[in-house]
Amino acid sequence: MDELIARMQASIAQLIDLPTGHVLDKLPLPAPTPDTPLARYIDHTLLKPDATADQVRQLCAEAVSYGFASVCVNPQFVPLCAVELAGQAPLICTVIGFPLGANRTATKVAEAQLALAEGAHELDMVISIGALKAGDFRAVADDIAQVVATCHSGRGACKVIIETSLLNDEEKVAASVLAAQAGADFVKTSTGFSGGGATVADITLMRRTVGTAVGVKASGGVRTREGALAMIGAGATRIGASAGIAIVSGAAGTATY
Repeated sequence: MDELIARMQASIAQLIDLPTGHVLDKLPLPAPTPDTPLARYIDHTLLKPDATADQVRQLCAEAVSYGFASVCVNPQFVPLCAVELAGQAPLICTVIGFPLGANRTATKVAEAQLALAEGAHELDMVISIGALKAGDFRAVADDIAQVVATCHSGRGACKVIIETSLLNDEEKVAASVLAAQAGADFVKTSTGFSGGGATVADITLMRRTVGTAVGVKASGGVRTREGALAMIGAGATRIGASAGIAIVSGAAGTATY
């Protein structure tokens, strides 16, 4: 693993003038400590295409009741969440370039600007997966860097979804290196819409790649308390799940994300 990471880091280091950035000096939600309750790791998630406003209101109420880190919703629901969560602890997280990552960078930037203006605190962007697969690391880096810069200018945190189920280990490392170098606050495994999801092996690889300065979010397929704790043990500092209540209560969740 270490040899692979070092080799990919060296390969990317040979590229001239890749954009660089830094994580926010103060994240909207501080990094967890050993005393952080499990619920504060969880982005309580509702990203299905047929989600309704009433379901989002329920999501917000559950986030307050259980003490989740955030609600993660599609961009159209950010204004509603801003109303429902006014004065409450849970953050508002939304998605950018979701779920394919195939939008033009300018579109992703415009999405990010609007989401921040409407009340989002954290933005989970999808990389240009096709560009990564083609080895066009510069295009991937530029795409990430522009969205990260937009997030940070609005004091929002940026999580970069690399879609691990579509990548081999070299590509996972490359994507994580590029995201960290561009100033991403987190690297994130999955959208939950391309098959597969978070695995302990991928979280371990991503954590070893980015070190301790960047967060790692496990998303897709985390449905039980045991599964969430395994991800945290491997290095995850955030869990994206629609089964958050089942996770914190020790039940078995049936949600697919």
